[in-house]
Amino acid sequence: MQDNSILLKNFLEIPYEELEEMNLKAKERQHTVSNKVLEEEYRLYLKKEKRIKAVTLCFTDIEGRFHMLDYDKKYLLESASNLTFDGSSIKGFTALHESDLRLEVDWASIIFLPSDVFGGGKVVMFADVLGRDKTPYISDFRGQLKLYTKNLKETEGIVVHTATETEGFLVEGVGAEQSFDEDIGFKLISTGGYFHSLPLDRLRKFIDAAAEAQRAMGFKNEKDHPEVAPSQFELNFSYTEVVRACDQIQLYKLVCRQVANNMGMTATFLPKPIANINGSGMHTNFSMAKNGKNIFYQKNGQDTLSELAWDFIFRILNHAPEICLILNSSVNAYRRLDPYFEAPNQIKVSPIDRGSMIRIPTGNEKTARIEIRSVAPDTNPYLALFTILKTGLEGKKPAQSKNRRVRLRFLPGTIHDAIRLFKASDFTAKILGEENKQKYLSFKETVADRSPKELGKLIKTSEIIYHHEVTNQVLWNNF
Repeated sequence: MQDNSILLKNFLEIPYEELEEMNLKAKERQHTVSNKVLEEEYRLYLKKEKRIKAVTLCFTDIEGRFHMLDYDKKYLLESASNLTFDGSSIKGFTALHESDLRLEVDWASIIFLPSDVFGGGKVVMFADVLGRDKTPYISDFRGQLKLYTKNLKETEGIVVHTATETEGFLVEGVGAEQSFDEDIGFKLISTGGYFHSLPLDRLRKFIDAAAEAQRAMGFKNEKDHPEVAPSQFELNFSYTEVVRACDQIQLYKLVCRQVANNMGMTATFLPKPIANINGSGMHTNFSMAKNGKNIFYQKNGQDTLSELAWDFIFRILNHAPEICLILNSSVNAYRRLDPYFEAPNQIKVSPIDRGSMIRIPTGNEKTARIEIRSVAPDTNPYLALFTILKTGLEGKKPAQSKNRRVRLRFLPGTIHDAIRLFKASDFTAKILGEENKQKYLSFKETVADRSPKELGKLIKTSEIIYHHEVTNQVLWNNF
């Protein structure tokens, strides 16, 4: 007779408190220990830890979709130098006749996972995409951002830091985006607002569960709360190096979606899923440091910012219309740029006006930064931060000084206007490369053509079900 008490599976499950300690230690060592040493240590860890069954490798395509592959632990340890995949199956990567691409494990990016969200026996690492010749693949913007910041550090000693405030909505039902019907719309799970949901209502339970998982993953959450609109949430995690910040954005959205799914709901990062209430943004806080000092800070500078920071701001503002398609990458994103709902659609900088594209938060020597408010939560974070960084350092600075009055300009009102400006710009080709510009442009044009040119007041089915973050392979195969 079979003994049902025998444990058939014994996969790794680590308590949250222990997980947080492990992940914070791993995060700290990313910047203090060489990649070679970290690879040796984590290889040894994986070999010794018998309860790990798989390593999840993550990468992001040019539009921002998050892709994950589970590799058997033993296979990964044996074959890490020759991990190939079919790039023609990933939008924005290779053509069918040149489909083979490689994955290079970023060993320093290891994160130990909460088993109630990801399942037992797994760890996650990010991977950089390489071409057949093992050089960084041109359309992998994690790799491109990594190369650019590495060069900046080696040549000028500059380290780039970022933290984002990524907002989302919680709506009724599993798969609510895939089954969206414009005659019905999304159903909110809460009618509350800023800071005042009940302690044990569904929105608060979701926020608590997602925040607990992210803290355990080493995000160093600072505050977690309902946002201005009903059923809207925001979980803030701490400042960190820019590539790691982008990794955390992708995992943040993944964790929120999975936690919501576990609770019978959908977490959506559409910028404006519901008309007539505030939309969701991804306010991007940004600064640079050299020799451990914040070089965006100047005690006697205007608004305590340095000349470097002001030059950075005005290059961004100067090129704002043509890079808007990168920061607001979907049809739905242009509903958010509505001045009646605190929309940051004014191409200007201000310490107080939240309608400005760039805000200057109150800061000191440690916290001085700029906040780019016009970034949507569904953008590719690696592409967006690569563009912001490269534009701020290499863009053309306007002739006007910050003390002179200039004519107020606004960001494009529709994706069609944004496409036109992006397409006509020589600067976008300069910072992205012509091949990437044309790839990205073709996808945005195709999506735009699926929706009416005039947005109107009604959220359209087409702008939801053909959205690049809405997972529906059947629809995309017909697209």
